[in-house]
Amino acid sequence: MGRLMKLATCSLNQWALDFDGNLARIKQSIQEAKKQGCTLRVGPELEICGYGCLDHFLEEDIYTHSWEKLLDLLSDETCHGILIDVGMPIQHKNNRYNCRVIALDGKILLIRPKLFLANDGNYREMRYFIPWRPKLVEDFYLPEPLARLQGSPTVRIGDAVIQTNDTCLGAETCEELFTPRAPHVEMSLDGVEIFTNSSGSHHSLRKLDQRMSLILGATALSGGVYLYANQQGCDGDRLYYDGCAMIVVNGKIVAQGSQFSLNDVEVVTAVVDIQEVRSARFAPSRGLQSLTSQAYQRVDADFSLSWGLDFDPAVVPSEKKAPRIHFPEEEIALGPACWLWDYLRRSKAAGFLIPLSGGIDSCSTATLVFSMCRIVMQALKDGNKQVEEDVRRLTSAYGDSEKLPTTAQELCNKILHTCYLGMESQSSQETRSRAERLAKDIGAYHTDLNIDSVFHAEKNLLTQATGFEPNFKVHGGSVAENLALQNIQARTRMVTAYYFAQLLPTVRKRQGGGSLLVLGSGNVDECLRGYLTKYDCSSADINPIGSISKTDLKRFIRWACSEFELPILEEFINATPTAELEPITSDYVQSDEADMGMTYAELSIFGKLRKEEKLGPYSMFLRLLHDWRGQYGPRKVADKVKRFHHFYAINRHKMTTMTPAYHAEGYSPDDNRFDLRPFLYPAFFSSWSFKKIDEVVERLEKGEKQ
Repeated sequence: MGRLMKLATCSLNQWALDFDGNLARIKQSIQEAKKQGCTLRVGPELEICGYGCLDHFLEEDIYTHSWEKLLDLLSDETCHGILIDVGMPIQHKNNRYNCRVIALDGKILLIRPKLFLANDGNYREMRYFIPWRPKLVEDFYLPEPLARLQGSPTVRIGDAVIQTNDTCLGAETCEELFTPRAPHVEMSLDGVEIFTNSSGSHHSLRKLDQRMSLILGATALSGGVYLYANQQGCDGDRLYYDGCAMIVVNGKIVAQGSQFSLNDVEVVTAVVDIQEVRSARFAPSRGLQSLTSQAYQRVDADFSLSWGLDFDPAVVPSEKKAPRIHFPEEEIALGPACWLWDYLRRSKAAGFLIPLSGGIDSCSTATLVFSMCRIVMQALKDGNKQVEEDVRRLTSAYGDSEKLPTTAQELCNKILHTCYLGMESQSSQETRSRAERLAKDIGAYHTDLNIDSVFHAEKNLLTQATGFEPNFKVHGGSVAENLALQNIQARTRMVTAYYFAQLLPTVRKRQGGGSLLVLGSGNVDECLRGYLTKYDCSSADINPIGSISKTDLKRFIRWACSEFELPILEEFINATPTAELEPITSDYVQSDEADMGMTYAELSIFGKLRKEEKLGPYSMFLRLLHDWRGQYGPRKVADKVKRFHHFYAINRHKMTTMTPAYHAEGYSPDDNRFDLRPFLYPAFFSSWSFKKIDEVVERLEKGEKQ
C-alpha cells in the first residue's frame, strides 16, 4: 500500500452572493492543486455562496443558485481526477444545513452537514441553519439536473466518512474544532487518518495562536493529517477572514499559508507520509478506546490518494515547520489594510477621504491606508494580475491609463484625500502642522480649511430664533451650552467631509468624477465610553479602527514610525489626546482623558471585563478590588467602576448609529453585530448593583477604621 500523498488546502477571497466569482476562484484552486500533483483539495466554509450571506440564507434563491454552481463545477472535467471538498448551504426535509459536498469525477460521494453551529460573538448560524445529529446518515434526493449527472436520484447525507483504496478521511467544519468533544476525536478512534476542516474564521487581534493551538492539538494526541481551509478577505461585512490555511501531521505544521494577503486564491500543499499517522497510533490505550468507540458509516471511493507502491527518491515528505504568528502591531498594519482594499475595489469608489485632526486616531486611519498602499505595491511587484487590474481602474482615471504607480506614496496620492477642518480660535498650530506633514509624507492629497463661518452661522440660528446666545464654558456658559457648541463643530465636520468626498475627484479632474468613501476614526474605547458626538466625524462609511484600542493604536503607530520610515508619527504618540472642540485659553486646553475621568488603559480593562469576562458592575468591582489592590482604595475603585457604567449606559444609544467598523477586538461594543444589549438603560446610579457596591465599600472602610 502506498504511503506518500500530496494534499492541498486553500484560502479563497470569496464574496457573499458573488456566485460567478466564487465559482471561478473554486475552480482555479482545484486546477492549481491538480497541476501540483495533489489528489485532495479542501476549500473554505460555504465557499460557493460566500460565508457572510446572513439573512439571505433564509431565501430560496441562495440554495437554487448554489446547486446551479455545483452542477457547473461537477460537469467541468478540468476539475476531475481529484477528490474535492466544497462548501454550500443545502435544504433537506425542509431544514437548512451548512454542508460539505465531497465529490470525485463529477459524482457526489457524500453530503456532510455541520454538527455544531457557531452561534456566539459575530456568528448567528442557528438563525439560518439546523445542526445535524452525530452519526446519523440518510438518503438525500438530488435536484433533477444533479440526479441526471449523478446517474442516481439519491446520495448519502450525514455524519459519515470517506473510505478510499488507501486511507480514510473525515470532515469537520469550523466551529466543530472548537467544541469539547470535537468530531476528529471520535473519527480518529474509528481509523480516520485524514481530517479536513473548512472554516469561515475571522481575524481578531491575538487570536491566531489560540486557533493554531487547537489545530495542532487535534492530531497531537490522536495522530492524523489535518487540512485546515479558511476564507480570506472582506466578505461584504465588518469581518476580515484571515486565511492562514495549513496542513498538520501529528501535531506538527508541514505547510502554512499567509494570514493576510491580496491573493484571491492561495493553494497550500504538502507531501505527507500516511505511515507516520499509523506509527503514531501505536499505544495500546488508544487501541482499547477504539474498540469501544461507535463506528462511522463509510462511503467507499474507488480512488487512491497516494502514489501507490512506486518509489521515487526525489519525492519526500514536507518538512515540519514552526508556526508563523504576527505581532499585534503587524496584525493591525495588515488586517484592516487588506479589508480596506477589498472594500475599495469591490465598492467601485474612487478612493478614501479622512478628516485629519492632528491626533493619533485619524493619524492611525491614514497610516492604515498607507499600509494598504504598501501591500498593494508589493502585490504589483509580485505580479498579482487582479491587483493590477484594480489599481488601473483607480489610477488611470487621472490621465495616463498605461502608467502604474511606482511607490506607495504615488498610489496614496491617487486614492487618499485628507482634510484638516479647523477652527481659528480652537485649533492649534501644532495639530494643523502635524496633519499637513503626515499627509505630505504618505503622499495623500491634502486640503486645509477652517469651518468658522459654518459654525457661527449655525450657532446664530438659535439666537435669531429665540434671542438666547449660548457660550462656551470658558466664556461663562453652562454645561449644556458648552456641549451644544462642541457638537455643532463635530457635526459640521461630518457634513463637510461628505461634501468634499463627493466633489474632490471632480476638483482634481478625475475622469467620470466618482466619489470617495469617508473613513471614520473613532477607536473602540471611545465608542465604549460614548466619548464622541452622535453623527460627528465618527459617522462615516466604514471605520478601520473602530474595534482597536487606543493602547494598541499607539503601539501600531510606534511600530510604523520605524517600519514605514515615517518619523512624523513620533509626534502623534507624544501628543496629548484632545478633541479641540473648546476654545484654547492661557490656562485651559481640552484633554480627552480629563474629560472622560478615566484613562484609555482603564477603559480597555473595563471593556474586557464587561464583554470578554461577562462581568456586570458589581462583579467588575469585586474583581478590580483584587486587581487594583495597592493602586486604589475600595472607594476609588467603586467610583471608577460606577463612572464607567454610568457613561456607558447613557451613551449606549450612540452605538446604534455607529459606522460599520473592522472587527479586531473581543470587547468591541458594536451594537449591530457583536454586542447585543439594550440602548435605553435604567439610571445606574440608583441601581441595585451600585447599592451593592456601596455596601461593600462601607463595610471595608468600616473594617479598616476598626
